[in-house]
Amino acid sequence: MSSRMSGATLLGHLGPRLFAAAEPASGSLAASARGIMPAAARIFPARMASTDAKQVAIEKPEEAATTEQSNKKNAVASYWGVQPRKLVREDGTEWPWFCFTPWDTYRADTTIDVKKHHQPRGIPDKAAYYAVRALRVPMDLFFQRRHASHALLLKTLAAVPPMVGGVLLHLRSLRRFEHSGGWIRALMEEAENERMHLMTFLEVTQPRWWERALVVAAQGVFFNAYFVGYLVSPKFAHRFVGYLEEEAVHSYTEYLKDLEAGIIENTPAPAIAIDYWRLPADATLKDVVTVVRADEAHHRDANHYASDIHYQGLKLQEAPAPIGFH
Repeated sequence: MSSRMSGATLLGHLGPRLFAAAEPASGSLAASARGIMPAAARIFPARMASTDAKQVAIEKPEEAATTEQSNKKNAVASYWGVQPRKLVREDGTEWPWFCFTPWDTYRADTTIDVKKHHQPRGIPDKAAYYAVRALRVPMDLFFQRRHASHALLLKTLAAVPPMVGGVLLHLRSLRRFEHSGGWIRALMEEAENERMHLMTFLEVTQPRWWERALVVAAQGVFFNAYFVGYLVSPKFAHRFVGYLEEEAVHSYTEYLKDLEAGIIENTPAPAIAIDYWRLPADATLKDVVTVVRADEAHHRDANHYASDIHYQGLKLQEAPAPIGFH
């Protein structure tokens, strides 16, 4: 009895809404449909909504893929709480680089003496000097006057020693429970600076397939050889890098001579170089080579300095590290 009363009550409430717009039974089929459709629309409003093609915005596949990828990145960043900050330049424009930040940039000290040379004394010095001189002969024969390609290969090797030295000092610091005196950071800064040189020259030229193969072979041999050399004699390892940087300064000086003589086109500087070294907007390739040469001269002095510390019977952490020495 109670169920009948409940049903009657429910029908009393819903009846007027469902059948208020219905036509009499004697009407045509079309009339019946017109009466039922408004009622159905009240029951299923989403299903009965307009699907006019002019009102539906169809997203392009490329835009959909980009949006989906952006949503995924935002979802991951928001979940782990590492949403990157929006960086801007001094003029307020958006910072375009992820590989370095505005506070990593600097103005190179181009007043440094690029002709300075350390006279080898003692067996370790002479071994390092003549080893570097021997390496220069095949490099000159292989690259000749292709300075940009020479720079690319040089950077793939020049960034190895400071990374190896920094890792070994890092492990030593952990193993012996002692400070490094800032030398870990100084060497890592040098390695990153050399890698940024490589990223810059990649905008100038691209390596050929045999140059890529040469890099793979040379880097594998050089890494292991320098690793062993640093373990055996850090003073020899740093002196070797000092002489290697002297050769780099010489190579960039030859590069500048060809640019000034018009043998190589003095093209506009890559955008990454303008931001990294804070160069003027109208900077050229010559300006880039000039600041890179200045960096190499600083690396030369830093490594000769580190070797001299060892020659004096001291540890690196007993002398101030050249942090930020560009």
